[in-house]
Amino acid sequence: MEHLSVSPVFVGRSRESAVLAEALGRADTGLPQALLIGGEAGVGKTRLLEEFLTSACAAGAVTATGGCLEVGAEGLPYAPLVTALRRLHRALGSELEQAADGHESRLARLLPDFGEAAPEANDEYGRARLFEHTARLFERLAADRTLVLAVEDLHWSDRSTRELLAYLIRTLHRARVVVVATYRTDDLHRRHPVRPFLAELERMRTVQRLELPRLARAEVEQQLAGILGTAAPDRELVSRIYRRSEGNPFFVEELACCATEGCDVGLSESLRDILLVRVEALPERAQTVVRVAAEGGSSVEYGLLAAVLALPEDDLIEALRAAVGANILVPDPEGEGYRFRHALVREAVVDDLLPGERSRINRRYADALEADPALVRCDVRAARLASYWYHAHDPARALPAVLHAGREARRRNAFAEQLRMLERALELWDDVPDQVLLGLRAYDYADESYPPCSCDPGTCDDDCERLRFADVLAEATVAARRAGDRDRGLRFIKMALRQVDERTDPHRAAWFWLQRGRAVRYYNGTFGRPELEHARALVEGGRATAVQADVLSRIAADGMLTCPTRTHIEVAEGAAAIAREVGARTVELHALLTLGTLRCDFGETEAGLAGLREVCAGAAELDDPDLHCRAVNNLASLLEQLGRSEEAVQVAREGLELSRRYGMIRYNGAMMTGNLAEPLISLGHHEEAARLLAETDDPPADTVNDDFLERLRGELALLRDDPAEAGRHLVGARNRANTAQPQKLLPAADLALRLAARTGRFADARAELLAAAGDGFPVGFEQYAWPLLVHGVAAEADSRGLPAADPGRAEVLAQVRAAAAPLSRAVPLYQGWALLLDAELARAEGRDTPDSWLPALEVLRSVGRPYPLASALLRAAEAHAAAGAREEAGALLREAEAVGRIRDDVRLLREVALFAERARLAVDGGATRPAAAAARTAEDPVAALGLTARERDVLRLLALGRTNRQIAEELYISPKTASVHVSNILAKLGVGGRGEAAAVAHRMRLFPGDGVAVVGGV
Repeated sequence: MEHLSVSPVFVGRSRESAVLAEALGRADTGLPQALLIGGEAGVGKTRLLEEFLTSACAAGAVTATGGCLEVGAEGLPYAPLVTALRRLHRALGSELEQAADGHESRLARLLPDFGEAAPEANDEYGRARLFEHTARLFERLAADRTLVLAVEDLHWSDRSTRELLAYLIRTLHRARVVVVATYRTDDLHRRHPVRPFLAELERMRTVQRLELPRLARAEVEQQLAGILGTAAPDRELVSRIYRRSEGNPFFVEELACCATEGCDVGLSESLRDILLVRVEALPERAQTVVRVAAEGGSSVEYGLLAAVLALPEDDLIEALRAAVGANILVPDPEGEGYRFRHALVREAVVDDLLPGERSRINRRYADALEADPALVRCDVRAARLASYWYHAHDPARALPAVLHAGREARRRNAFAEQLRMLERALELWDDVPDQVLLGLRAYDYADESYPPCSCDPGTCDDDCERLRFADVLAEATVAARRAGDRDRGLRFIKMALRQVDERTDPHRAAWFWLQRGRAVRYYNGTFGRPELEHARALVEGGRATAVQADVLSRIAADGMLTCPTRTHIEVAEGAAAIAREVGARTVELHALLTLGTLRCDFGETEAGLAGLREVCAGAAELDDPDLHCRAVNNLASLLEQLGRSEEAVQVAREGLELSRRYGMIRYNGAMMTGNLAEPLISLGHHEEAARLLAETDDPPADTVNDDFLERLRGELALLRDDPAEAGRHLVGARNRANTAQPQKLLPAADLALRLAARTGRFADARAELLAAAGDGFPVGFEQYAWPLLVHGVAAEADSRGLPAADPGRAEVLAQVRAAAAPLSRAVPLYQGWALLLDAELARAEGRDTPDSWLPALEVLRSVGRPYPLASALLRAAEAHAAAGAREEAGALLREAEAVGRIRDDVRLLREVALFAERARLAVDGGATRPAAAAARTAEDPVAALGLTARERDVLRLLALGRTNRQIAEELYISPKTASVHVSNILAKLGVGGRGEAAAVAHRMRLFPGDGVAVVGGV
């Protein structure tokens, strides 16, 4: 640890030091901590950090510090973290290499010391993978020790650094890590990008924010005593310095040095002049060195400084020694270079430079670096050169440099910094001479489908390879999307569409319309379809190109998610064929992914699944993490939808592991987790499903599928027969759903319907059914449609006899039949649901017999899933008991209980027990008694309706047909009190009379021991 302060004493920070020490202690127990230390420039943030790191090292922690850079760092991402990792590498050596084992090529994008970065898909998830691998690296390093990561000068941080830092703080849940970051409060103006970043971090429970105040007069006196080496400094001097410094420790040091060197601290009213006093006292040559170093960056390599100054080496060393001796410059601990002891001094020197002087110095830096690139590290070279040429005000030299820096930022998945460089290129473009522009070549294209030109095959010439303004706009569009800045991306698209002529350059125009469709997808409710159709019109009938294939692929994908038709299959097939013809492999695989799903939707199950497996293999071969994860994810989801839950679990487990290996768990983990939890729930493995969902309680980076997880939590709550918790999760799921896709709306409606029926709100259940199924269902959503229809009709059957529910039932059942007619029955699960729907329709119309249920049972037993088999078995047992077939009813009831236990369905098991007790049927030779006892001790369904104990007694007698006077006599209350209780019960049940209340008690089986509602008179 290098010590930069000239003050030998550390005063005035006891409270802050205690907070830092407590955080270190908590981290030692495995609770990660994050602290944000703010204060004005010179208030002592660095000194506090130095003291803390020294004490942390003494306590056995490993520390690493990195500082954000101000000058010369535009487009240079992750600078403080790269520095910190280099220091860790020096401190830990092979331990760091072992912690990175297996991921070196991924981490090389952050720290080139790990070797050559592996080629990977050029997509927006590259940053996600890098962040996840970095988090895992820190977790491994902190497995056996406490690790302190310090980041200084956060106010100068690049966006990629902030996002990686936030990711680490958010995801390191069980690591012995302390993250400390410092920032200047006086630099944070209202629109400063660090302000929302700090606000976001403060919402996390592990983050503390400290604001350093200025020193009090007594503390300034202690500081001066240490600096001046005296026990009691002159009181007048203390007063003068305290007044001039206003308690700022750095100004106290500067003023004290001026006083010891004979300067009159009262002459200047400018703090900048105070900072420049010691610079101006240097020899002229040393002043020149300091001025040149100030413009070179936060830190300047010795070799680069020597090349720029072109002084004899002895003269340069002498000048540097004078600057270091005056405590203005200090050797950079990271290598052969120098930096200012405090950024305030460098800022004062830079402000003192003349405008022409600044550009001249930057030109000399750029010329020196171009002449000898080895003067700086390779990972910072492009960004530094771009910055020097830009500030030299030489557009012709700056444009190629910023384009190259943008490429380097993209290679490191630093898309925000890439975007900054591309915006700078767009700014410079008009000022660059034509001969320079003509010499620029398209180094790369925005994505695989971007068209370099609109020439026919074989007619391209050298001019087609020239870089155009539209090409830079295309790069900026993609960079903005990957950086999560949709508004800026849309601005670039609009600019490009004004530049590109649709008649002479239709393919490039179509590409921008395609990007516009992606940008506005969730803006206006059109899902970007008008933009996609416009793009299609531009390329339709023309020659085969990658952009044509991409447009068709996205149209097919949009149809798959909303309202698929067989036409979409043809569109997807055409997209794949065109992509294959032009060699656009990634576009082809995306089209095949959509095609496989559509084929499953239209009954070509095995062909569709085989197509998805082909995409999985192709994506693995391309090493395209996003495509690979999507393909495995879709395959698991389809297997579950088709009733092949065991296979779905296996594939989903592979998908989760794949996501972890690629470092994408925080970005697609919600969908992956849901696609594993759902088949686990279907198979009755509720504990594992609940554990998975609990592990993802923290909001993921991509919250598009967070509603999926909330709905599954609601499903588990309903299986535990906890309607209140299920209702809370349902509200959460619906609030978080950000799109009107059927795959989100239908299962949420199904959960809402079952929850309403469970609590006796049959009108609400009917409303959910009609809202979801009133206009029918799109093709390909049978997995959601069949259960919703069955549950809706079951609610209608359960509400038979209720005066408020009976009107309109015939029309509702007719709508259900119409909605069910076109649904596919191509797989056994769908066929089983369809037969179960027929049986429930018969029950809702009061005409079900034992034979109504047997076809559904036969098919559902072959599916191998406990649900809806258990429910069908219970209904079949009720029908057999009503028909007097007690032996068959008992066998079905025992099977229902066994299957219900596999599914761990508390409510169904209660219904089985209550029905067995009511119908006097033995379950497993007398096992009815404990089951019934368990049912009685489970949550009381009467209490769930909000009735008091006395209202429960009144409702029981009311259901037996007692009058108010009879109720009063039996309960020893007055008839008037009985009447009040009846009125309260009617209001709470939402019914209009005593008959409706009795029907509710009958249908919900609230009082099975009273002889009401005994099936078939058994």
